[in-house]
Amino acid sequence: MHLAYPAVLAALLFSTGLYGVLARRNAILVLMSVELMLNAVNLNLVAFDVWLSKTAQDTLHSGQALTLFTIAIAAAEIGIGLAIVLAVHRNRGTADIDKLRDTAESDDAPEPDDSEPDDSGAARPEPAEKAEATA
Repeated sequence: MHLAYPAVLAALLFSTGLYGVLARRNAILVLMSVELMLNAVNLNLVAFDVWLSKTAQDTLHSGQALTLFTIAIAAAEIGIGLAIVLAVHRNRGTADIDKLRDTAESDDAPEPDDSEPDDSGAARPEPAEKAEATA
C-alpha cells in the first residue's frame, strides 16, 4: 500500500478533530475530538514505521511502540477528563464550555457588600429572607 493513503486519512481525521475542538461547546465532544486527533497521530506513526521498515533493514518498530504509549496516555487522559467533566456537570449543571467560562469569570468578580444600603436607603435582604418571602 502506498504511504499517501494513510497520510491523507490521518490528515482528514486530524482536521475533523481540530474542527471539533474549535467549534464544539460540549466538553465531552471536545474530548472526543482530541481522541480523533490522537488517533490520526497514531495512524501516521504506524504508517511511517511500516514505510521506513520496508526501506531499511531496521526491525525496531519504534513507531508502533510510540503508538502504544500514545494509546496509554490517551486512555489516562480520557479517564481523568471524563471525571472532571462529570464533577463539573454535577456542580454546575452543564457541560457547556462557554457557560462554564462565563460562570468562572463572574465568580472572580468582586461581590458588592450586602450590608451597605442601596440607592433607596434600605439594606438588601439576605438570600434566606428572599427564599422565605417567596415560600
